[in-house]
Amino acid sequence: MRTVLLILCCVGLFVSSKLNTTSLNVGDKAIDFTLKNVDGKTVSLSDFKDAKGYIVVFTCNTCPYAQAYEDRIIALDKKYAPQGYPVVAINPNDVEAKPGDSFEKMKERAKEKDFPYPYLIDTEQKVTRTYGASRTPHVFLLDKDLVVRYIGAIDNNYQNASAATEKYVEDAIEALKSGKEVETNFTKAIGCTIKWKES
Repeated sequence: MRTVLLILCCVGLFVSSKLNTTSLNVGDKAIDFTLKNVDGKTVSLSDFKDAKGYIVVFTCNTCPYAQAYEDRIIALDKKYAPQGYPVVAINPNDVEAKPGDSFEKMKERAKEKDFPYPYLIDTEQKVTRTYGASRTPHVFLLDKDLVVRYIGAIDNNYQNASAATEKYVEDAIEALKSGKEVETNFTKAIGCTIKWKES
């Protein structure tokens, strides 16, 4: 019995390590992707011909943390997309586990909030797993070469934007714009856990 448990434990560790090897770290090169937008068209990072970087945000409709950050994500895009750093939002959740995150509900939310950026659905959750996103919202800031320069939270106060004393994403973008290293390049993402498909 102990032998069986030991084998299962080792297999579990092996599978876990295999999954973790696909998660991105700061300094890694991210993959481009092609996912369906709420307008029915597909979007890839390569579609942004003049981009100097990308604010990839894994988010959703239903998570209270994601909802609390929606206006801040909109503000990030309005401020930085004209400067070459567009927001690309991705809904990673399994819609069977979270019907409120269905494609139809995404379209409704995008219209209601007038999202100025693409809001994509990762139906197979392959992009989410490859990037290593674990919560909503979870930000991956990429430079123009798709190298990851920051991973984590948007700022340090999800409850009140005006009370945030650290604006991690903005600071990281400003560093990139100035040709400097990002001083705080990793923070813990605060939000709801991603709802994975049952294997």
